[in-house]
Amino acid sequence: MIYCLQISDRKTEIAPACLVKLSISQHLMKKTVAFSKNSTNVFFHILTRCNLKCRHCYINPDQHGKEDLPISLIEKWLGLFVRPGRDANLILLGGEPTLHPDLDKAVAAARELGYASVTIDTNGYLFHDILDRVSPDMVDFFSFSIDGPTAGINDPIRGAGSFDRCVAGIRKAKARGFSTSLIFTASAENIASLSDMPPLLRDLGIDRFFIQVIGIRGRSAEKGADRFQVSKKTWETLVPEVAARVADSGITVTWPKVFLKPEEPFECAGNVADDYFIFPNGRVYRCPLCEDYPVHGMEIIDDRLVRRGKINEIDLFSLNIPEGCVMNRLIQGGNLAYGRDGTPEYKIACCLLKEEIPGS
Repeated sequence: MIYCLQISDRKTEIAPACLVKLSISQHLMKKTVAFSKNSTNVFFHILTRCNLKCRHCYINPDQHGKEDLPISLIEKWLGLFVRPGRDANLILLGGEPTLHPDLDKAVAAARELGYASVTIDTNGYLFHDILDRVSPDMVDFFSFSIDGPTAGINDPIRGAGSFDRCVAGIRKAKARGFSTSLIFTASAENIASLSDMPPLLRDLGIDRFFIQVIGIRGRSAEKGADRFQVSKKTWETLVPEVAARVADSGITVTWPKVFLKPEEPFECAGNVADDYFIFPNGRVYRCPLCEDYPVHGMEIIDDRLVRRGKINEIDLFSLNIPEGCVMNRLIQGGNLAYGRDGTPEYKIACCLLKEEIPGS
């Protein structure tokens, strides 16, 4: 799963074959999406188990826990992040969250607590007949993951048969009236196929498209960054062009900023946003890049959210370095480049900073 925050019309929630140039109108409409400073965004992993073994999966059971949280704890932990006068947005994740037999009860509990939006990230297998147990007024988006326009590209990454099952799941969700988004995790293994995604998105009736850059953590870290990381040139040449084509189809597209010019300001979401990445063992991270390491800034102990002692990720957010993101420099610095004098040629943006083109 990849972290994507969505915006629905009803509520606020928490991108070489054929290149086209951004039109003047698209240049004007393209925007950098600022960090959400007035709402709380909760990325809640209610379990870590999954029926698939995607090559790039960031889940690390040794660091995140191996248990499925019981619904009693899910309900209690959800309550820790709801505050009077402040919207809270929930993204339910795994593993594969539909494997949890009480996922529908978690959705109902979130609504009862007053969460402004609820999104379910899924690989499309939709276990436990989840579409029969929730309704479109309870779930703002089902967000599906597909990493290629065909089974031939997607399945070697995500697992045999996963493309067809996910496509079927999307069609079933659309038939039931649910809003759907699609996440494409771009890596060196599939980035060349990104330009072939727009016809699939149109055919499936996708409402929002998220292009995500792979993070070197979990299973991808085990296999080595060189195998997965996308070059700056490829990212900046291909992604905005595909995004423009998708937006021309009426589909809103969001993708990470990733690269900043040296003169562009860097801002860390950990300093200004209210985002929480929760795992079944009680760890609560503020930065997703840190999730392979026991440097989480907070922890749930006895059903209370507790700030951990120094040194943890939060202590690093205020560091100002010429490379931009401190966590990127420490954890996956292979995407940086330096001049002969040792000066970085560019900065890496906070991974939660997005660019967006609304569907036209």
